[in-house]
Amino acid sequence: MMRQVDLVDRVRAYNPKTNEALLNRAYVYAMKAHGDQRRASGDPYFSHPIEVAAILTDLKLDDATIAAALLHDTIEDTAATRAEIDQLFGPDIGRLVEGLTKLKKLDLVTKEAKQAENLRKLLLAIADDVRVLLIKLADRLHNMRTLHWMPEASRRRAAEETLEIYAPLAGRMGMHEMREELDDLAFRELYPEAYEVVSSRLNGLEERSRFLIGEIESQLTKKLAERGIKALVKGRRKRAYSIWRKMERKSIGFEQLSDIFGFRVIVKTLADCYQALGIVHSSWPMVPGRFKDYISTPKANDYRSIHTTVIGPGKQRVELQIRTEEMHEIAEYGIAAHALYKDGAGSPTELLSRESTAYAWLRRTIELLAEGSNPEEFLEHTKLELFHDQVFCFSPKGKLIALPRKATPIDFAYAVHTDVGNTAVGAKVNGKIAPLTSELMNGDEVEIIVSKAQAAPPAAWESIVRTGKARASIRRATRVAVRAQYTGLGRRIVERLFQRAKIAYSDEKLVGALPRLARSSIEEVMAAVGRSELKASDVARAMYPDYKEERAAALALKPKKVESGWFGLRRLKSVKAKVPEASEAALPIRGINTDLPVRFAPNGGAVPGDRIVGILTPGEGITIYPIQSPALSEFEDHPERWIDLRWDEDEETPRRFPVCISVQSVNEPGSLAQIAQVIAEHDGNIDNIHMARRAPDFTDVTIDLEVYDLKHLTAILAQLRAKPMVAKAERVNG
Repeated sequence: MMRQVDLVDRVRAYNPKTNEALLNRAYVYAMKAHGDQRRASGDPYFSHPIEVAAILTDLKLDDATIAAALLHDTIEDTAATRAEIDQLFGPDIGRLVEGLTKLKKLDLVTKEAKQAENLRKLLLAIADDVRVLLIKLADRLHNMRTLHWMPEASRRRAAEETLEIYAPLAGRMGMHEMREELDDLAFRELYPEAYEVVSSRLNGLEERSRFLIGEIESQLTKKLAERGIKALVKGRRKRAYSIWRKMERKSIGFEQLSDIFGFRVIVKTLADCYQALGIVHSSWPMVPGRFKDYISTPKANDYRSIHTTVIGPGKQRVELQIRTEEMHEIAEYGIAAHALYKDGAGSPTELLSRESTAYAWLRRTIELLAEGSNPEEFLEHTKLELFHDQVFCFSPKGKLIALPRKATPIDFAYAVHTDVGNTAVGAKVNGKIAPLTSELMNGDEVEIIVSKAQAAPPAAWESIVRTGKARASIRRATRVAVRAQYTGLGRRIVERLFQRAKIAYSDEKLVGALPRLARSSIEEVMAAVGRSELKASDVARAMYPDYKEERAAALALKPKKVESGWFGLRRLKSVKAKVPEASEAALPIRGINTDLPVRFAPNGGAVPGDRIVGILTPGEGITIYPIQSPALSEFEDHPERWIDLRWDEDEETPRRFPVCISVQSVNEPGSLAQIAQVIAEHDGNIDNIHMARRAPDFTDVTIDLEVYDLKHLTAILAQLRAKPMVAKAERVNG
């Protein structure tokens, strides 16, 4: 276990003005607080916070961060309190320690929900001070290094969490060295056999290639020196996990990999980077498609470097990364390399947000994710945002937008602004019209076409998009739209009941009844009625306590006027709900397969030309029945659930509707083919067929059809009855 004086010496090595008294106080306090606590390995528990602090000294962090690392488990695992930490060490360190403390006594059912809530708390603390993240990553790194002492289930859970959240988070903050070690430790735990195979192959190849690596280093150094560029050239082997991922992603074997070794060329100035690139390309042939300039276009995590691959000595592919010393430090340590964290001036959150693209991105992402999602959604969106490679696209005005690979113009639209995403109806990629579902590539210029007519995005987009922001925005917009539809439906139902009961309705009177309904707003009441969570009669009783519901034995279905009921219909293609005796008040329903709570009755359906009625089904919205359906008898005692419906024709866009028919045919070869031929010749669409042998000579065929209207269905049935092998053909009314 590291001694107190050793830890102070490590900090003094990079910060001669360190506050030794603060570090000594934190060391002694944490050691006493943890007392006789032991880790799973049997070591004193205090050895863990010391090792976490030691990892952070390698990143050369400030005194407050080192002290908080020593204290980071005291509030969670000992009798120490936030007030006590604030009093002894100051509120700055107290906030850091509090941010690292897991939530206790979570009243949540699933482990995923608990994990998500703890992650939400951690990320919100990180948004206030990124040093919370640095301590958490160091804490996770030491836990992963000592993972073998834990039970198997705990090991696997920690490894999965590391691979899905903490390693990608380290990568997004530019801390590649830490990310690679976290990835490898998790990979070894989750896929031990793959880890051993890849590692042994890498070790063998490194041993055989030792001379070649030295030769490439010396030749590169010599060629650059001849042109007056002083450079440090270092060859390094890629990690087992990154090799395994590339093999999985490209479906190739180990022998087919050509860039297992990479070389870093570290020079003094920015101009030297491009001069070194010219020397390399003039000395060895470049591999087409392998050049990337992250200096002129940095990654979202502030990474800057020039990447290129050439055919070097021995006809070997040589992957080069050319950068300055400052770029190299940021590439290795990310935001931890930022000078703002070494001045001892406390939490420079706002300065870092302006200076560091990575941290600014993190804060924006956290603000988005923390907004109104349930725990499982939050966890899903966090993983989506963290765990992906990137492509870089441009807006027509030249703004650079980083997106995950396989992102679509929809993701691009939401990255620009939520309103742009919600109203997007088309896209141009590189000046050409492209589907909103097309995959974007590096360098694409994307223009989004919007329309104010689209109030909300299609719910199906949620399964297409790749970014957490787009998914969260679509889900939120869909919820708002569906709630608005339920609210409108509920208002129609309530107003209809009040009209029938001949009592006055007003929003002002309903506001006074909200406490009796246990609802906070009128919209909430109407949405609950629309979802059938609340009866319209309950609303009436809350407003008029002496109201008595009149239950009708049967519902009179004949309308007084042809225009406002079910008669006088021709070929009508969509549905409108009509409030009886209020011909101007119609609730448009665009049919099935939309976000609206409308569906056709099972076992029969309905088609334009049928007289129809809607039944409000609890939890499902409106179910459309043809008037002759025997199932309607079940609802005779519930008049408040009946809604007058009519078809609303659109001749420009005819569409098919579901219906079910029953055909009794002679059991002979080719009979089914003749039935199908009749339907096909009349432009019907067969959705499903069920056959049952009724007798040795007869077969009952039940067919789910899609037809345009009642006239279309009648023509099909007439032609079927005309066939000699058909004994009977009729419609099934569910």
